[in-house]
Amino acid sequence: MATTNSNKMGWELKEIILVAMCCIVFGVVYLVAVYLSSFINTACTPMGLGFLGNELLFGVWFMASTFAAYILQKPGVALVSEIIAALIEVLLGNMYGPMVIVTGFVQGIGSELAFAAFRYRRFDWSSMLLAAACSCIISFVWSFVRSGYGELAVPLLALFFIIRLASSVLFTGVICKVVADKLARTGLLKSYALGRAHE
Repeated sequence: MATTNSNKMGWELKEIILVAMCCIVFGVVYLVAVYLSSFINTACTPMGLGFLGNELLFGVWFMASTFAAYILQKPGVALVSEIIAALIEVLLGNMYGPMVIVTGFVQGIGSELAFAAFRYRRFDWSSMLLAAACSCIISFVWSFVRSGYGELAVPLLALFFIIRLASSVLFTGVICKVVADKLARTGLLKSYALGRAHE
């Protein structure tokens, strides 16, 4: 289990640089996911499943928050990373415009709350999967309000939630943890909390 000393609240320059790099990478990934989900949505619209592409890939849009927070293991990293990644996505040409930044804030809150629940002292499968679940739940409530999900039939709404939850667990929880752990084992992250935990 990876743990951290949360007494050191400030960010070092190297940590700011890492967050910036993560946000740039995930900003690009987010934008690619937007256009891929749009293609899937269009293909599924004749079957009445026009939101399906979004749900299949929704976990992708939480990845910056858990990936950066898992590596740095400090308060605020999840929220800040998600907002900046969303900002970069908008600057790169996201078709939905500045509202994506607000969505990033909402999604980042989910991950941040999960790590806060462990008082930023536990960064392992439990906290990563909880972060994925919390991001999913909060984002789904936001979709219900913002994207008209309230108009969907209950069975379809439940199906979309299950798909989004599975996507969140896969991308935000499993993939982010596995990739970060592999990077830590190479020694590339030895200057950060996760890297020190693997020494």
